[in-house]
Amino acid sequence: MRHDEFLATVRERGQYADRVEVERVTGAVLGLLGARLTPGEAEDLAAQLPEGTEDAVLAGPGSQGGLGVEEFVATLAQRLESTRETARWDASAVLSTVADSVTGGQLNQVLGQLQIGYAELFGKPDLA
Repeated sequence: MRHDEFLATVRERGQYADRVEVERVTGAVLGLLGARLTPGEAEDLAAQLPEGTEDAVLAGPGSQGGLGVEEFVATLAQRLESTRETARWDASAVLSTVADSVTGGQLNQVLGQLQIGYAELFGKPDLA
C-alpha cells in the first residue's frame, strides 16, 4: 500500500474532513503504538508500512509497554484533545489500516507485545 492509499483508507474509515486531520490522527496513533513496542519490533513494523508513515512509529522512545487498551485510548484522547470515544474511533481507523498493510505474521508479533484487547482496535477481534 502506498502512502496516499494508506491515508485515503484512514480518511474513509475515520470519516475525516481533510488530509490535515488524517495526518494528525495517524501520526498520534502510530507514535503511541510505536512507543509500546520494543525498538526492534517497531523497526520491523515500520519496514512494512508505506514510506512516509514509518517515521511516526519510530518517533517514540519504544518499549513503554504496559498500557492496556483503555489507557492507550485515554492517552490518545489527551494527545488529540478529544473524547475517549473519538480517540477509540481514531485508533481503530488507523490501526485497522495498519492491519491491512502488514503481513499476518507481523501483526501477530505486534499484538504479542501488547496487552489483551488491542486486536479489536486493529479490526481483528478474532485474534484476541
